[in-house]
Amino acid sequence: MKLSQFKFKLPEEKIAQYPAKFRDESRLMVVHKKTGEIEHRMFKDILEYFDDKDVFIFNDTKVFPARLYGNKEKTGARIEVFLLRELNEELRLWDVLVDPARKIRIGNKLYFGEDDSMVAEVIDNTTSRGRTLRFLYDGPHDEFKTALYALGETPLPKETIDRPVEEDDAERFQTIFAKNEGAVTAPTAGLHFSRELMKRMEIKGIDFAFVTMHAGLGNFREIDVEDLTKHKMDSEQMFVEADACRIVNNAVDEGRRICAVGTTVMRTIETAVGTDGHLKEYEGWTNKFIFPPYDFSVANSMVTNFHMPESTLLMLVAAYGGYDLIMQAYDIALQENYRFGTYGDAMLILDK
Repeated sequence: MKLSQFKFKLPEEKIAQYPAKFRDESRLMVVHKKTGEIEHRMFKDILEYFDDKDVFIFNDTKVFPARLYGNKEKTGARIEVFLLRELNEELRLWDVLVDPARKIRIGNKLYFGEDDSMVAEVIDNTTSRGRTLRFLYDGPHDEFKTALYALGETPLPKETIDRPVEEDDAERFQTIFAKNEGAVTAPTAGLHFSRELMKRMEIKGIDFAFVTMHAGLGNFREIDVEDLTKHKMDSEQMFVEADACRIVNNAVDEGRRICAVGTTVMRTIETAVGTDGHLKEYEGWTNKFIFPPYDFSVANSMVTNFHMPESTLLMLVAAYGGYDLIMQAYDIALQENYRFGTYGDAMLILDK
């Protein structure tokens, strides 16, 4: 498939700038793969499509306040620093993006906070925008992380949300089951699940399995090749533990409905699946890029948001739901005023 096959016109007003008032009251488009039927529901109605012993797989990654603003020594130039990952705990080394990159050189110092209480030195250039920073901080690591994060803000994706960060974003740009810190963007499909909805799911006998993929900015990186086989995904760290394997594999063996909540979950389980169709324990990194055609192994249903044109997220969804059906569903979503993007509405794709 070609990049241009995933192009469509998305008016700016269709991109959600704020979440729904209540997590489980966004709209839900239900797409039936077998029949092509499309239904329009509320997200909390998702309960009606699942039964006792069915399984939902969630990504329990936790977003940290990754966007900081500092000032360059001597000139005082304002620099945006986006924390990507901690490289070395003892040395306080971080992999970061800086903007504007042209103003930052190896050896430059950056000052953060109203009193310049946090100082970092640029020690390496990794890409045109990327740098390695060493934070100059003498206290214990926990104290350092607390101080660093206090300076940061919720990293709303500028690609879709064009407004200043507000107080509510710290809570709403985080799933209610977020546990393992490391993501710089939220696994958006999980944002629709409220505590009340998950309690009702539990009462119905639905099982939950949790995996971890620390979602990175690669989800928003533009593809610059027409031939999709030539695109390389950024690597993201992932963990699949024994408990999740047990829950999912029991459901596989019993022929239950297994729902992958989001593209990060789908990429995680497709990375960790064995040749026998069972989930295996896994700790490491993945740069798996899923686009049509692709044979899926574990999940027979999926929850996802409505994604941007020409995005890797849309390509994965089209691989799962079928290119023609998903592009038709997107046309209908535009006509019916569904909200797109991080804070947008949801789609449930049912395989059986």
